[in-house]
This record gives sequence, structure tokens and C-alpha cells, in this order.
Amino acid sequence: MRTVTLIATAAMGLESIVANEVRELGYEAKVENGKVLFDAPISAIPRCNLWLRTADRVRLLIGTFHATSFDELFEGVKELRWEEYIPEDGQVPVIGKSVHSKLYSVPDCQAITKKAIVERLKLKHGIVSKLPETGPVYKVEIALLKDMATLTIDTSGTGLHKRGYRVGQGEAPLKETLAAALVKLTNWKPDEPLIDPFCGSGTIPIEAALIGQNIAPGFNREFVSEDWGLIRSKYWDQAFEEVEDLANYDQALTIVGSDIDHKMVEISKQNAIEAGLGDLVSWKQMQVRDLTIKDANGYLIGNPPYGQRLGDKEIAAALAKDLGSIMKNHHSWSVYILTAFEQFEKEYGQKATKKRKLFNGFIRTDYYQYFGKKEKGEL
Repeated sequence: MRTVTLIATAAMGLESIVANEVRELGYEAKVENGKVLFDAPISAIPRCNLWLRTADRVRLLIGTFHATSFDELFEGVKELRWEEYIPEDGQVPVIGKSVHSKLYSVPDCQAITKKAIVERLKLKHGIVSKLPETGPVYKVEIALLKDMATLTIDTSGTGLHKRGYRVGQGEAPLKETLAAALVKLTNWKPDEPLIDPFCGSGTIPIEAALIGQNIAPGFNREFVSEDWGLIRSKYWDQAFEEVEDLANYDQALTIVGSDIDHKMVEISKQNAIEAGLGDLVSWKQMQVRDLTIKDANGYLIGNPPYGQRLGDKEIAAALAKDLGSIMKNHHSWSVYILTAFEQFEKEYGQKATKKRKLFNGFIRTDYYQYFGKKEKGEL
């Protein structure tokens, strides 16, 4: 089977988690800023799109070269073997970005890249007139970084955070990929209780449930590369069969999502149903101060309001204080909170065991991690 080089793109701070996911799928991974590179058979494109929980998208690497002039860019793009990937009727939209490079005009770089690809495809497919561009989509990206051009084709289509289950959301929804990462950064196991007392539209509990039952995050959606002749349909069939075979629908879960807003609780319920989770997650309308913990050895994962708007700092402080006063009596529980509220530890009443810098969209946040001391059961 043909080997290709793939790039799983990642939000800042999540590269190592994405790399671990790639390795779990059986591929060797190399971590760079904002991406994970790996060589794999062509059948990895369906598998990675279906299984990667924390990656933004999967790109197919076509080539890299040095370019400081438009002539160099044109010739470099034209030398790449586009005809091995794109058929004569392929649609070829081009997007671009440029960072610290002499070629800083992105529209010009896009236009030149497109022209070079078209010339190569016409030459190799033996077309004299215009390319028809009536077939499947092959979205090309020209990315320039310090005068190095990287050419890729997007295999995902819509970003991988779009799982297909979100029928409703609040004002500041947490991306599904980040929610999955928050769960994967803990040591939570499916047989342990998990609570999110700031559930919003339910993203953290839903992602936890998908992880708990080993349900592939992409099972409920489509990918642009499903239409490509490059990937034989049997590889997609095999990937979907693997998804079904590895799902553990019998795994019992104790996951609770709660929120002060009853509308968000209803949205969470609908999102969970759309994700195929039915009643697997319990949803409650509740203030944080009313949270009661009954079981031992659990995990609390939350993304509370950050208090960034005028007058909201008091709310963020009160939530942290309420949470701290409850959780100080539950030493066997581990608490994980993502927030941009800088006074969180002070108001919570305890220094975190560990802190990790993450970005929620463009907002710099800290992931405060409080490790519980597990209680041992009776012998």
C-alpha cells in the first residue's frame, strides 16, 4: 500500500496529546509547533479522520521547498507531482498563510500556487483548454514560514472539532477537540465518576462519554476525502468497520453535567442524544454551591466563566470560592479547571498540583490540576 506523509494540525499546547493519539493508532509521530507529522499508508487518512479527538484536521503533505520570489514559488509548486493526487476534474481551491517570509502577500501566493498547479495538471492530464473542476474537492494550502513553502491538501473538509452532534450551543462554546484534550489530560478511567458543574452545552461530559465507550469522534459525520479516487473505498469501509468493532457500548458510565442555566441543560440533553449517547450522561440544573459529592475517587473537570467582561470578575471569584469550599472535603477527587481568571487559585483556596498553559480559541488560559489521593477499597 502506498505510503504518504500526513500532518495532524493542533491547537497550541495540544501537540503532544495529538502525537500520543497518532501513536495509539500505530504510526510514528514527530512533533512540531502546531502540528504532528507522520508517515503512514494511505489507509491512515480514513482512520485518522475518524479517530483523532484532539487534532484540528488531517492534511496530506505534497512537498516543501525554499521560496523568496514569486518565480521560485511558481517553479517549486509546478515541480510537485499534483497529478498523483488530483484527477483532471478535481476542484482545486487554494488557501494560504505567510509568517516571517519575504513573500508576505497571501492573495498573490494563492494565485501563483493555483496557476502552477493548473499548468502541471493540464500538462500531465493532457488537457489543452481550462480544467473542468467539476469533481471532488482538493483544498490546497500554501503555508510560508521563514521562506519555506509547505504545500498540503486538506483531507478532513470541515474541521475535526465539528463532530456532528452539536444542535445547540451557548455564547462561548468550548471546542470539542479542546474538551476531549481536557479529559485526556486527566487519569480518568470509564469506571470512575466524572462531574462537570459548568457544562454549558455539554461538550466536556459528551466528549468524556465518547472516550469512555471508545466511540470514534468522527463516526457521525462526513469527510471531504471520502470522494477521492486516491483512497480506495474499501479503506473507508475497513475504517468504519474498525470504529464499530472497537466501540464498547456496554461500558457503564457515571458522568454528570450541570449548569445554572436550564436552557443550557436542555441543549446539553439534545446534543447528547444527537451524539447517540441517549441517557448515558445525567444532566441537572444546579448552582455550583449546591453540588454534592457522594462517590469516592472521582474527577471534576470544568470550564467556568472567566470573568473577562466588566463586573464578571466577582462571579468568577464566587464560583471558585464555592467550588473550593466543597472540594476541600473530598480529598479522593481530582479537580481540573480551565480558566483565564488569574485569581483562581487564591479564591479556590489552594495551589494547584500542576498548571498547564492552553489556548481556548485566542484566549490564553491555565488548566489548573489538583490531584486527589485515591481511597483504597476494602480487602
